[in-house]
Order: sequence, then structure tokens, then C-alpha cells
Amino acid sequence: MQIEKKDIRALTKDQLRDFFVSNGDKAFRGNQVYEWLWSKNAHSFEDMTNVAKPTRQMLEDNFVINHIKVDQMQRSEDGTVKNAVRLHDGLVVESVLIPTLTRTTACVSSQVGCSLDCNFCATARLKRMRNLNPDEIYDQVVAIHNESKLYHNRPLSNIVFMGMGEPLMNYNNVIKAIEKITSDEGLGMSPKRITVSTSGVPKMIKKLADDEVKFKLAVSLHSAIDEIRSRIMPFSANFPLADLRESLEYWYRKTKSKITYEYVVWKDINDNKASIDALVKFCKYVPCKVNLIEYNPIDDGEFQQASDESINEYVKALERNDIIVKVRRSRGKDIDAACGQLANKEA
Repeated sequence: MQIEKKDIRALTKDQLRDFFVSNGDKAFRGNQVYEWLWSKNAHSFEDMTNVAKPTRQMLEDNFVINHIKVDQMQRSEDGTVKNAVRLHDGLVVESVLIPTLTRTTACVSSQVGCSLDCNFCATARLKRMRNLNPDEIYDQVVAIHNESKLYHNRPLSNIVFMGMGEPLMNYNNVIKAIEKITSDEGLGMSPKRITVSTSGVPKMIKKLADDEVKFKLAVSLHSAIDEIRSRIMPFSANFPLADLRESLEYWYRKTKSKITYEYVVWKDINDNKASIDALVKFCKYVPCKVNLIEYNPIDDGEFQQASDESINEYVKALERNDIIVKVRRSRGKDIDAACGQLANKEA
């Protein structure tokens, strides 16, 4: 019976060192291989040119490198790039490179499909098939980093966990991926350039605070009225705004890090004075800023972009109350790469 080979990137550096020692080699060989796997992003053992051939063969006999493959890459008129990323088991997720004049941002996925049921989001219509492993998240970032250098002549500057899936429902793997991304043995990126976006899972927000993470937190809010929010995001009926508020206050007490609220305004849903007043009140609990996001339709009529006048009413009310607000225009709509559109149409 053939033994299933272990994914070598599931091993820590110490475990790799122990493997070599137990096989009669020097411990430092583990350091060499670890560097190839992460800093140098080797796709195969044959790439490890300073490792002796018999050693490479031993690695080949015992391990696999479950590297992602960019199956299809689409480029938008505005410079946005969307990758359809095939995983080792054949499943597909999507990730996006979003360029502006001053930065390039990677929008990465954390799950195949999604655990949640937000009615306005195409990804939520796919059932969650599995969590991504830390190396699969890391590989998405490396691929976009390389594309940023190729197409925009500059390295990746920011990462947002706003792709497919709810990052806090894949907590351990997301944290491990970020540790690798920020490590000098990985990409060496500052955690302050990373934002994890959650639909609002209070218990896990508190865990983030307890774990003293250094990255930024964004919350998909969309309404500060429970009844409206649970219509938009049915799962949130289990996480009322009072609980979310308490967890965000806890986060701020522990981290002193400002929250970003992601907020879409829809016609006849939250484009009214009561919704505006509720958001202004909610924003006063914890230091924050608000991103008003342009809605991207997903082929049905229930959710429609609100008028510019409605969005301007939000902007005026927030600014009157000294709350930082930005209107975010979507990028990559022509290739279904905009917020809420990731759904593996090509898979």
C-alpha cells in the first residue's frame, strides 16, 4: 500500500531539522529547505539547487509541496487582476490584485466557499467546502506580489482578507498564514499593512484581542439596526449588535487599534434617515472610520445600489459627527473581481 506523503509546509522549521537528524543528516539542512519553501517559494524539490540530489530524492520520497496553481488570470480595464487559484485537491478560490496610484493591494481568500449566508454576496451562495491551509493563503499573496512587480513595477504594499470566506471561521490557519507573511523568513511585510475583514463574530473578535494581533480589523456592518442587518446577513441574528459592540469595545481596549466599518448602502433597505442615525450612534462607541462601498449586483433584483443622493446623506451625517468616511468605488467589475462578486464562475 502506498503511503500518503505529508505536505512538507505543514512542518515547522524545528520539525524539519529533526527529520534530517533522524535520517542521518545535519540539522542545518532543515534550515536550507525551510528557506526554499518560504522565502524562495520553491514549487518542487528539484528547485532546491544547493541541496544534494540524494537529499532531494529523500524529500521527494517522503513529502509533497502542495503548491497552488493560477489556473486563469483576468486583467480588468482598470488594472485589477483576478486569479482563479486551483488548489492541490482540484478546488478553486479567487484572489484579486487591486492597484491604485500609490499602492497595490492583495485581496485574498480564506475558505473555499463561505461559512456564512450574506444575501448580497455571490460567495455566500457557494457552500463552504473547506478551510484553506496557511500555505495556500500565503501562496495567493506571493502570486499577487509577483504580479504587482510584473504589471505595476512595484512590490505588494497591502493585504486584505476580504476574498472568499469568513477569516475568523478559519482562525488558526489565517493567523499562521499572517505570521508567515510578516516573518523575515517569509515576505517580511508589516502587520500594519494587513487588514482582516470579518462579518462580525464577537467571540472570535475577542480572541483576536487576547492574542494581541498587530494587524488591522474591518467589520462588514451594513446596518446598525438588528432587524435590517439580519435581513441582509441572516447569520447575524445569532450575533446581535449589542454583542458585536461589546466585542469591538473589548478589541479597542486591548489593542488601541481603530476599527474600519465596511458599509454598503442599498436602495429601499438602508437608504433612510433611521439607518443613518443608527450608524452614527454605533460609530461613537469605538474609534473608527467608515468605508461606504459601491454595490456590485450579482444577477438578481433584491439588492440595488442606492442613489448618489442617499450615499451623500450618509457622508454628510458622518462628517458632521467627526467620523472619518470614504466612498469606495469598486475596481474590477468588468471581470467580476469587485467586492461581493467572487464566485468561481470559471471553476
